[in-house]
Parts: sequence; C-alpha cells; structure tokens
Amino acid sequence: MQDYIYERVLQIAAYIVEYKSTVRQAANVFNVSKSTVHKDVAERLPRINPVLARQVRRVLDINKQERHLRGGEATRKKYKEEYIS
Repeated sequence: MQDYIYERVLQIAAYIVEYKSTVRQAANVFNVSKSTVHKDVAERLPRINPVLARQVRRVLDINKQERHLRGGEATRKKYKEEYIS
C-alpha cells in the first residue's frame, strides 16, 4: 500500500471516530468519493488497525440506524421552507 493511501485511511478513520461523521461528511472533508471512504474503512483499515476499524464500524452502524431520521428531518425542513417562502 502506498504511503499516502495508508495515511489517508488512518486520517479518515480518526475523523469518523472523533466527529461521529457519516461517510458522506468524511468524503467531503478529505475531498474523495464516498466509494473511496468505504473502501478505506471496510477493506484497508482492518488490515492496518483492527481496533480502530471496529470503532469506525460502530460509528457507521449507528449512522446507518439513524439514516432514516436524518432523511425525514431534511424533508420536513425542505417543505417547511417552501411553505414559509
């Protein structure tokens, strides 16, 4: 694995754990695609640091459980703004 990929994987993982961020948020911060973030944390990270990989997995599992709530809130906010305007 190239050094810059190794560093990126660790940085993304640390960011996700520290800020409890979603894959999309991490992708935006590191200017990479969501697919890259997924590959980094699902395939590369467990080989580099299994303990950190489990921490990231916990955060992403929680995000997945809450995903429908965030989507519903975004829709509610969108329509609320349309009716106010």
